[in-house]
Amino acid sequence: MKFVKPIDLFQRFVKTNGPEKGRLLGLDVGNKYVGLAVSDAQNKIASPVSVLVRKKTNIDLMARDFQTLVSELSLAGFVVGYPFGIQGSDNPGSVQVKLFVEDLRNTGKLEGLSYTYWDERFTSKCVEALLRPLNVHPVHSKTIMDKFAAVGILQGYLDYVHRNLKQ
Repeated sequence: MKFVKPIDLFQRFVKTNGPEKGRLLGLDVGNKYVGLAVSDAQNKIASPVSVLVRKKTNIDLMARDFQTLVSELSLAGFVVGYPFGIQGSDNPGSVQVKLFVEDLRNTGKLEGLSYTYWDERFTSKCVEALLRPLNVHPVHSKTIMDKFAAVGILQGYLDYVHRNLKQ
């Protein structure tokens, strides 16, 4: 896996008309779970996919799950939610995200794919506010929150790149 700037990810893989064209997978990395969302074939709309259980001991299994998703969904890269600090500094959440991505990279199972970080501040809070009136069971609420936080991350990224490519 290789890090690229947000706009570069879109221009390199998604905007091309060649064989490298593909979809993007959004990741909301938490302490216990990783929420996943995927873009549509035109890379305009994000939809929820699933939630993976995150443990230090199952990183190889997660990498294999990502390999399967890459194949099944024709993925070109990842948009990883990153909790940027107010002053641009790292915080415990951002360190956790970097460690997760580094662990994934170290498996060697996702070579040839690129990823970028995207600001995830307040995505979980927004989803939580939407779910509160629905009185969803707490167990179901957590997985819904993680999936839709990933949707918020990926949709925010897609909206940004489409807005900036038009200018």
